[in-house]
Amino acid sequence: MKPSLHPWRSPVSRMKAVAGLLLLAAALLYGLATAMQRPAAGGGPAWGYLAAFAEAAMVGAIADWFAVTALFRRPLGLPIPHTAIIPRSKARIGRTLSDFITTHFLSTPLVLAKLGQLDLGRRLADWLRHPANADAVGRQLLGMARFGVDALRDERVRAFVQRKVVDRLRALDLAPLLGHWLEILTAEGRHQALLDEVLGKLDTLLRDEETRALVARAITAEIHTLRYLGLSNKVGGWSATKVVEGLSALIAEVAGDPAHPLRQRFDEQVAGYIDRLRHDPAYRLEVERLLAQVLEHPAATAYIQGLWQELTGWLRSDLARDDSRIGRRIVALTRGLGDALAGDAAMRGWIDDRLLAATPALLERYRRRIGDYIAERVEQWESRELVAQLERSVGKDLQYIRINGTLVGGLVGLTLHGLTRWLAG
Repeated sequence: MKPSLHPWRSPVSRMKAVAGLLLLAAALLYGLATAMQRPAAGGGPAWGYLAAFAEAAMVGAIADWFAVTALFRRPLGLPIPHTAIIPRSKARIGRTLSDFITTHFLSTPLVLAKLGQLDLGRRLADWLRHPANADAVGRQLLGMARFGVDALRDERVRAFVQRKVVDRLRALDLAPLLGHWLEILTAEGRHQALLDEVLGKLDTLLRDEETRALVARAITAEIHTLRYLGLSNKVGGWSATKVVEGLSALIAEVAGDPAHPLRQRFDEQVAGYIDRLRHDPAYRLEVERLLAQVLEHPAATAYIQGLWQELTGWLRSDLARDDSRIGRRIVALTRGLGDALAGDAAMRGWIDDRLLAATPALLERYRRRIGDYIAERVEQWESRELVAQLERSVGKDLQYIRINGTLVGGLVGLTLHGLTRWLAG
C-alpha cells in the first residue's frame, strides 16, 4: 500500500496555505494602509490606493473561500443554507453522472461506430500470433484446467456429477436411440461386416485345441451307452472334430456368399430388432428396466467411480508437470488460432460481424444496470470519502480560484478607488 503523504506535503494543502497566506497578507496590508493614510500619520494618497486594493482583495479572498468551502462542507461548521453542496447532493450527482455516461459513452451508435473502427478480428489475430501473448493465454487456460481437475477430484463434486449423469441416463429414452443407431449401422451394410468379424473369431476359437477338448468332454458326458464299451472318449474326440469341421465349413460358406440364407436371416433379425426398439412400447420398457438394473448394480457404480478416479488422476498428473502434454497442446492451439485467423479474412469478418450484431442487445440489456450501479455507488459513498476524493482531484485548481479571487478582487478595488478619485476631481 502506498504510504500517505504528510498533510502539508500534498499539493492541495500547499495551495490552501498559499491562499490563506495571501488573505493574511491582504489583511495586514489593509491594516497598515488604513493606519498610514490618516492625517495624523502624514501618509500620502498612495496609502489610500493600497488600502482599497487590500480591502477588495480580502473581500474577494473571503468570498471565494466561502464558495470553494461551500462545495464540500459547511463553512466554519455553520448551518448556512445551500452549503455542503456535494455531500448533500450525492444522489443527484450520481444519477446525473450515470445519465451522462450512459448517454454519451454507452449509446448504441457511438459504441458501434467505435467497434467498427477497431477491426477486432485483425487485432485478435495479431495479438494471438505474438508468442508471449499466446503463451500467456495458454498458461491461463492451463491454470483453469488444473483448477477444474482439482475440483472434479473432490468427493462432493464427484458424487454430484455422478448423480446428475445417472439421472440423465435414467431419463434417456434409450430404445429409440439404439434403434436409430442400428438403422445407421445397417444402412451401409456395416452389420454384415460385423457378422463376418464375429464368424471369423468364432472359427478361430473352435479350432483351438482347448476348445476342441471342451467340446469332446461335453459330447462324451452325453454318450452314456458307449461308456460301458470303453468307446466314449474316442467317439467324443471324433465328434468334436466333426463339429469343428462342420462349423468351419459353414462359416467359410457364409463368408464367401453375400446372398447366403443365414445372412438374409440375420438381416431380418436385425430389422425386426430395430422395429421393436422404435415402435414396441413393451420392448422399450424392457430396455429401460435393464438400463436401470445396470445403473443400480454395485459393480457399475464401482466401475464408474474407478473410471472417474483414473481419468481425473491422469489429467492431474499430466497438468502438474512442466512438460505437460495437455499444456503444450493448449499453447500450440492458441498460437495456431492466431495464425489461422491472420490468414482467414472471412473468419475475421465473421468475428467483427458477430460482435457488432451482439453489441446492441448487450447494450440495451446492461446500459441501465451500469447506470444504476454508478448512481448507487456514488450515493453509498461516505461523505468524507467523496469529499476527500474530489478534493484530491480538483482541490488544487479550486485553491487557485481563491488566489485569483484575492488578486482580481484587489485589482478591482484598486481600479474602483482610482475611478472614484478621478470622478471626484
